[in-house]
Amino acid sequence: MSVTQGELITLESFPSKFINKRTIRIWLPDNYRALQAAGVRFDVIYMQDGQMLFDELSTWNNQEWGVDETAHQLMKESQTAPFIVVGIDNGGHHLRHAEYFPQAPFEQLSTENRQRVYQAKRDEHNPFFQAKIQSDHYLQFLVDELKPYIDREYATQPTLEHTFIMGSSMGALISIYALTKYPDVFGGAACLSTHWPGVHTMSNNPVPQAFIDYFAQHLPQAGRHKIYFDHGTEGVDALYSPTQKAIDKIMQNKGYKIGHNWHSSVFAKADHSEKDWRARLPIPLRFLLNRK
Repeated sequence: MSVTQGELITLESFPSKFINKRTIRIWLPDNYRALQAAGVRFDVIYMQDGQMLFDELSTWNNQEWGVDETAHQLMKESQTAPFIVVGIDNGGHHLRHAEYFPQAPFEQLSTENRQRVYQAKRDEHNPFFQAKIQSDHYLQFLVDELKPYIDREYATQPTLEHTFIMGSSMGALISIYALTKYPDVFGGAACLSTHWPGVHTMSNNPVPQAFIDYFAQHLPQAGRHKIYFDHGTEGVDALYSPTQKAIDKIMQNKGYKIGHNWHSSVFAKADHSEKDWRARLPIPLRFLLNRK
């Protein structure tokens, strides 16, 4: 995997006592070492699906987020504070969904509904949906193992005001869930095309209401955090509007203000793909990392 801007450091088989060994991809801007020598400290964005972020030649669908190009341009134009990106590879087809599905709202479902969700996941005949939900362990890895390593080895600003988390689809779900589980660690979350149904094919799906109930109770009150949501209108993204509107109402009730510490947008004709997330990536990055 290669980048056209900055430097990419790949850590193969990063160890963990909580999850399987994982590939970590750390992106540094071109001037990282010069700024580090001058005493500059960097904000950090932790991004899900690290294998999809930087190089379309190595992705399964020949698409990428273009993180290196977009981050480079934003910093070059002084649109954001200096930052680095830590991409965490997903656990593969058999673990991605299990590690990204918010565990607490799932466990609040009745036993019958939990079984229905697992059955629906199995009925999709997709290896993404086979393993037991284990996102709390994934977040423990992120907070207790990976973040301390990054803060020790790189010139970061480790406080929540400078620590952010981002993802799309299921990666968006785990990102907003991380903010509720660790509100003293993450100062902001960017959630693109949040996969509110949890599964694709299920009649009388209990998952969206479980998410609404959970986030109504656990999203932090406005004050210390920034939260970004968006979705398109095509493909899978066409499913998201009803739940997103309910989540937006929760945000309002908790005191968040659009344009200040909260963003929620609909992108007409955008679908569920890296090419569309790449096209609007500058918006969440500016929102989280602006210099104001």
